[in-house]
Amino acid sequence: MLERLDQIEAKYEELQARLSDPQVTSNPDALRELGKANAEIEDIVLKYRRYRQALAEAASARQMAQEESDKEMKALAESEHDAQLALASRLEGELRVMLLPKDPNDDKSVIVEIKAGEGGEESALFSGDLFRMYQRYAERRGWKTEVLSSEPSDMGGFKDVTFEVKGKGAYSRLKHEAGVHRVQRVPDTESQGRVHTSAAGVLVLPEAEEFDVQVDPRDLKIDVYHSSGPGGQSVNTTDSAVRITHKPSGLVVACQEERSQLQNREKAMRLLRSRLYQQEQERRQADLIATRRSQVADVDRSQKIRTYNFQQDRVTDHRVQMSLNQLPSVLAGELDRFIDALIEKERAEQLAAE
Repeated sequence: MLERLDQIEAKYEELQARLSDPQVTSNPDALRELGKANAEIEDIVLKYRRYRQALAEAASARQMAQEESDKEMKALAESEHDAQLALASRLEGELRVMLLPKDPNDDKSVIVEIKAGEGGEESALFSGDLFRMYQRYAERRGWKTEVLSSEPSDMGGFKDVTFEVKGKGAYSRLKHEAGVHRVQRVPDTESQGRVHTSAAGVLVLPEAEEFDVQVDPRDLKIDVYHSSGPGGQSVNTTDSAVRITHKPSGLVVACQEERSQLQNREKAMRLLRSRLYQQEQERRQADLIATRRSQVADVDRSQKIRTYNFQQDRVTDHRVQMSLNQLPSVLAGELDRFIDALIEKERAEQLAAE
């Protein structure tokens, strides 16, 4: 670890020198690129220097304690030695976490798909609850959301809704939401007050930029049709909805949220690029294949990652064995306690694997 930290520090010092070079300061593109590289490692370097300082101060205090004849001063030096060693140990742990391989998609925006599963209309209503929960979570973090496609249900839920969450680091947080979410409550459709269990599946994809995925227009089949709402009724009389089929992969995406065919086509292309990007990652990395398959193979209640129990005002995340009796707050977007715990679990597993 120390050898790697020394290499990072040497790179940091090199970047510092280049950032003060007049040829760089007069070139906005070069300055921006070097500034970004500098920012990515600066926190690690500063923490590494504080770690070395703590070790040096601990060694100095130990020497003082060995040489000091006054009991009070000796005890003070020993206390300082122990405090600096404890600080160095904490900083070492933090540095190990900072050196863990970073998911290259963590800084990306995301595309989230929510699909109703078992439970019929109640599952569609729960899908709507999850959609609004993520909207509110995004608002809390200053991210923007935009619906790309949706299939509303008759009672105001969603059989299927796909939306973008745009913001730096969105994938690093929301990737942990992928999986099957289960709800236990008395549905609005239940006349006898019985508790029903239903489920909805959440899939989280890193958003692909145009430079991430090159799509040959000749590989696309584009169909336009009338937009439709709940029950299949026509929303407008123009062919504004767009369906795009990527012939080589067989992927099909559709968007009808906008009145403009051009806007719907642009949204559908964003969704298609993200799905193609995910496919390419899966082909390249076996671990990503396992990750995606573990998200939502099908929306089966037995594959749950989190349960929302309305009768008991409790939300339980089964991956970290955490339960909170704060269901309204969670549905209002207060997800950070779950997400932070999942990130810590992920880091612990990475450290254990090293």
